[in-house]
Amino acid sequence: MKFNPEIHHRRSIRLKGYDYTQPGAYFVTFCSYQRDEIFGEVINGKMKLSALGEVVRQEWLRSAEIRKEIRLFDDEFMFMPNHGHGIVWIVDTAVGADGVRPDMERMPFMRAKKQDAHCASLRKVPRSLGSFIAGFKGLSRREPGTN
Repeated sequence: MKFNPEIHHRRSIRLKGYDYTQPGAYFVTFCSYQRDEIFGEVINGKMKLSALGEVVRQEWLRSAEIRKEIRLFDDEFMFMPNHGHGIVWIVDTAVGADGVRPDMERMPFMRAKKQDAHCASLRKVPRSLGSFIAGFKGLSRREPGTN
């Protein structure tokens, strides 16, 4: 079914106030713009990636190489013609002896008061799930065959 903004309403299932920099496994779904079937097609029950789908797959795998706090495994993601699913593992690489992450000390907006919550939500917190997804989507926008 083609994406129709009149009947498909995007909503977040993120937990309000949850710290998405915490170590753990996170299930993510990402979709193509307007749910266009650009990642490939299903042929005889198997997904055949398009050139763009291959770019996105490569960027997914490369994410773990360029982000030390992320672990991804080959068998923990799947592409469909217009979306993908994966499990992103955030590992605890930056906790000091006092149990405080150094980046949290430099980022007071992570401990924002209620009235500041709107401003805090507009920033991508480094080493967070949101930061990973933003970076992944940005890198995946390049044309096939370019670096």
